[in-house]
Amino acid sequence: MEILVYIPKETSRINFVFKHICKRVLRLDVKFTTKVEPFIAFKGIKFSYAKKQLGKEVFVEQNGLLNEQGFSDMEIKVHDWDGTPCFFKTSSKSSIPFDIFSASFYLLTRYEEYQPYVKDNKEGFPIEDSIAYQNDFIDRPVVDEWALKFRGLLKEKFPKHLFPERRSQQKSIIAVEEVFAYAQKGFVRQLGGFFKDLSRLQFKLIFKRIVSVIRYQSDPLNVYDDIVDFYKSNKLPMHFMFQLSNYSRYSKNLSYNRTTYQRIIKSIGDHATLGLLLGFEAVHEQQMLIKEKKRWEQIVNEELDNVLIKRHSINFPDAYKTMEKLNLSSDFSMGYKKTLGFRAGTCTPFLFYDLDMEQLLPLTIYPSAFNSIALENSDIEDIIEQVRKIKRRTEEVNGFFLGIFENKDFADNFDDKIAKEIIQIIHEKKP
Repeated sequence: MEILVYIPKETSRINFVFKHICKRVLRLDVKFTTKVEPFIAFKGIKFSYAKKQLGKEVFVEQNGLLNEQGFSDMEIKVHDWDGTPCFFKTSSKSSIPFDIFSASFYLLTRYEEYQPYVKDNKEGFPIEDSIAYQNDFIDRPVVDEWALKFRGLLKEKFPKHLFPERRSQQKSIIAVEEVFAYAQKGFVRQLGGFFKDLSRLQFKLIFKRIVSVIRYQSDPLNVYDDIVDFYKSNKLPMHFMFQLSNYSRYSKNLSYNRTTYQRIIKSIGDHATLGLLLGFEAVHEQQMLIKEKKRWEQIVNEELDNVLIKRHSINFPDAYKTMEKLNLSSDFSMGYKKTLGFRAGTCTPFLFYDLDMEQLLPLTIYPSAFNSIALENSDIEDIIEQVRKIKRRTEEVNGFFLGIFENKDFADNFDDKIAKEIIQIIHEKKP
């Protein structure tokens, strides 16, 4: 199905956001014309996007953002569109009361993260500075909601045309930052960990360390068979991300050179799609990411496509630029750590648009709605209810729900039933 849009001038910004809304969300092939005559003659689905309306066609009034370059500080005022928050208000001549394409562009490009801000320790960009958080729609995929409401308007105007539907999708990823808590970490590290636990009077941890080291009990993080069995019994697709960083203050993992670690990665690879969990240095240093990518490809014997940043800040947009330079195709990091919702305002995967260079880059960003870090020091029942609510909102727009977990969520010092319950909620199919 094709849709024709009249625009006075085609720009890279217009190309990017129209293809996201029309193609990725509404499943319509979009074509542009800057000439009035072919637009008027076209008998299919069409609308105009300009400063002024041509005649009586469906018309979305431009606010100008998609004709600009670079970025500037701007005041955003949020309004209501029949129960849906929106911004970039238009005049009464527009068929909808705001510039849906500029507003979507603002959220998808993370325009606000290019503005000056004071970084926090975990997120980089503080969620309190987000327009979605400030106006209480962080838990709504508003870009998708806008698109479907706009489609409803087009359906009324063109009732003889059938509009395609998309299916909702779900994915859960298990991130492995530390393959073992204690096993095979060497005498010096064990001794240091022992005295650290002793100084904090963590006698339970001391006991677990001892019984794990002497192999009286399995290491607390050696939960891979349990995870695989759970996914298989529920007939769910598996996705694992493994970290291969150097030992540092940020990474206490087993060395990537250890045969045992490589054997676990390869064994999991028999059942799951694999990817790389980036370490702190790889997020901030291109050369370190190159090294981790090479390590992953040597172990897995495949070209690396999928990457994730779970506990560190995204380092936006530099990390994405580096990923694209290294021909990485898919990132799953676009979410907040402790807050459920949609950092980019959408539950649809989208391409990375670089505002610095004003160009679209071939890196697909998969937005995550849940990160298991949210379970730490939180009311579990409240988190589960939030997951259910956001899942319902994602299903209402037939969108994509991504949840990020860790192997430690299934360890014996955590209630693995919570992680399993949330994963089952995520993967529940619409009735």
